[in-house]
Amino acid sequence: MKKVAYVASECVPFIKTGGLADVVGTLPKIFDRNEYDVRVIMPNYLCIPNKYREKMQYITHFYMDIGYKNDYVGVMYLEYEGVKVYFIDNEYYFNGPTPYGDVKWDIEKFCYFSKAALSILPSIGFQPDIIHCHDWQAGLVPVYLKTLFAGDLFYTSMKSVMTIHNLQFQGKWDIKTIQEYSGLPDYVFTPDKLEVQKDAAMLKGGLVYADKITTVSNTYAKEIQTPYYGEGLDGLLSARWQSLWGIVNGIDYEVWNPATDPQIYKNYSVDNFRELKKINKIELQKECGLPQDENQFVIGIISRLTDQKGLDLVDRIMNDICCDGVQFIVLGTGDVRYENMFRYYQGIHPAKVSANIYYSDERSHKMYAGCDVMLVPSRFEPCGLTQLMALRYGTVPVVRETGGLADTVEAYNQFEGTGTGFSFANYDPYELLNAINYAKEVYYNNKEAWYYIQERGMRQDYSWYNSASIYKDLYNSL
Repeated sequence: MKKVAYVASECVPFIKTGGLADVVGTLPKIFDRNEYDVRVIMPNYLCIPNKYREKMQYITHFYMDIGYKNDYVGVMYLEYEGVKVYFIDNEYYFNGPTPYGDVKWDIEKFCYFSKAALSILPSIGFQPDIIHCHDWQAGLVPVYLKTLFAGDLFYTSMKSVMTIHNLQFQGKWDIKTIQEYSGLPDYVFTPDKLEVQKDAAMLKGGLVYADKITTVSNTYAKEIQTPYYGEGLDGLLSARWQSLWGIVNGIDYEVWNPATDPQIYKNYSVDNFRELKKINKIELQKECGLPQDENQFVIGIISRLTDQKGLDLVDRIMNDICCDGVQFIVLGTGDVRYENMFRYYQGIHPAKVSANIYYSDERSHKMYAGCDVMLVPSRFEPCGLTQLMALRYGTVPVVRETGGLADTVEAYNQFEGTGTGFSFANYDPYELLNAINYAKEVYYNNKEAWYYIQERGMRQDYSWYNSASIYKDLYNSL
């Protein structure tokens, strides 16, 4: 029996702000329980819904030295869908209305969390072979494992894996503060270890000390070894290329299934989507306040509204997009600039643009089922889940060729009759517009080819089972 501990700041269904939570909440369920014992360790946030908190069981508590303090560490426990989840309890750190807050406060909080995640293992009677750490919030776990915990026989044989979900976020602050909060020795705060441009980065510590590094797509694994995508860590990642694995994320095919999805207007499958998918379009148009017309070319965006997601490109060409035969539906929140941008275009194109400046899981399902195209023009995208969900629902992705988007969407080739979507290479608004116009031209003038693009997309398999088999190979290599 191989034993693996996942250490992360998020996990569905307890707390989620991004794709990290989906990975941590879904992947442990996929492993064969006769072969793997995979458990999750996460913070016991006060903002976890009460329906989960009231089911938690108290396991133990103790006090832990960290930095200049002696801190309380409580352990709560809940088994969810067959996976054992341990919640590190400390009201001082985890009592806010959201999982994250001020950056400096988060640095202190996750220094505590990283050390506590290792410290609870003897108390819960779990001695993992591998500790799988996710993003900067767990970045100090491999550092502690190879330094302050290295002399304890309980931890000696443990290996660590560090997964990068987004390299842009590194848990960076000045060296003095992170050393004070973490209690780590002086020798780890050097340029070859945690130091980055005279500050310290918790994620860099994980990347230096972990036995293996993974990120969430093959292309992103290559991209982050270059200065453009490397966020200042490209030299380190290039040096560790032999330990770096790119493993594409998956989606939960039970949740994201147009044949059984209870949140969409009309269920359909790859066998009958030609007749039934358009019912979802009509109802979506009605719900979003747009003219109901099954022949309209409906473009969707479901996204955080930030620069990373390519919305500056959309801003440059929005009037060109909103021409005859097109409707545009956006769902998401983010930078005020982009929220107001979409509100503005809804104001001047009320029959063409629906700006839904909030997030709704139900509305997202309805958009995947009802839109013709899903736009993902990201500047960079480690993996991306939007395009995977779109493919599953027969909604054709239009993506920039970067990261996981390049790995999961094959560009349409009219001569060979291949492809599952449309793509563009350079971060340029008019390349994006050309890709949209090409998709629109195929949609209106070659409907049979369009149906085959949809069908090929729906037949792709981006379930977690494929990803899990690669993670098994990774664990076995350790």
